[in-house]
Amino acid sequence: MISLQSPSLQPEGLFYRWKEGRINKIPEQMKNTLIYLIISLFVLPGCSRLKDPEPEEEGRILILMYHRIVTGDATNLYERSITDFEADLRFIRENGIKVISFSDLENVTDSHKMPDGHSVIITFDDGDYSWYTLARSLLLKYNMNATFFLWVYMINHDSFLTWKEVEQMSYYTLEGGERPFSFGSHTFSHPYLHGQKENFENETEYNLFLDYELGVSKSLIESHIPEKVTGLALPFGDGYSDPEIIEAAERNGYNFIRTSKYGAIGDPDIDLFALPSLPVLSDTPSDRIGFYLGI
Repeated sequence: MISLQSPSLQPEGLFYRWKEGRINKIPEQMKNTLIYLIISLFVLPGCSRLKDPEPEEEGRILILMYHRIVTGDATNLYERSITDFEADLRFIRENGIKVISFSDLENVTDSHKMPDGHSVIITFDDGDYSWYTLARSLLLKYNMNATFFLWVYMINHDSFLTWKEVEQMSYYTLEGGERPFSFGSHTFSHPYLHGQKENFENETEYNLFLDYELGVSKSLIESHIPEKVTGLALPFGDGYSDPEIIEAAERNGYNFIRTSKYGAIGDPDIDLFALPSLPVLSDTPSDRIGFYLGI
């Protein structure tokens, strides 16, 4: 072994190399490079390190509620022009907002943990034919799914969908096997569910009314689609958090109720029978979606 204290090694300090069985001096121009490497290997690791990546913050979930999509300007509060509707979809995509389903939301409540990043659930109320002629193609263009709540009595009437169109939408399947369009109930006759209570002589009659509106509508929809109906949207938003309506929904096989109460979801333990939403009206700016999500 060669000692660094050997007199023959002293003139040039530590800068030597082994070549052909003898020690030779390292060229002067390499000294600074070697000094840097020594410092990097033995000094820097002890005083600094890369920071661990910050965990992504838990997101919020916003349920969007639409009604009719129109090709021209909206003529009433519940219409949304196709231009504005597409602007909404672009806002969602460009801001990295995920589009999820109510099944995904049920998984959130089961796990008691909000997903990373923000999400929306796209919904439509009533049953307007524009879902088939306008909304459907745009949703497919942007690769987004949606849930449609049917006013069952009006299907096959006036400007509403036909049952054939409901079937075509519900059975439509993407390459991976996913069905992007699901259906729920907006009741049979679209009544004020809570407001009608005073018209019944007793609780039994009122509950029969609720069972008809929720049960018959559910059965009729299920006879035209490949899946079970698990969601109810309250007509006029009437009956929010009402225990009798919630009990009737559970009794008739529903897993959740989407309401018209404004708000986003920030708690994974939210009551699935009192889900808030953002009604997207004729004059709602697209960035209102971001406002409710906090972006």
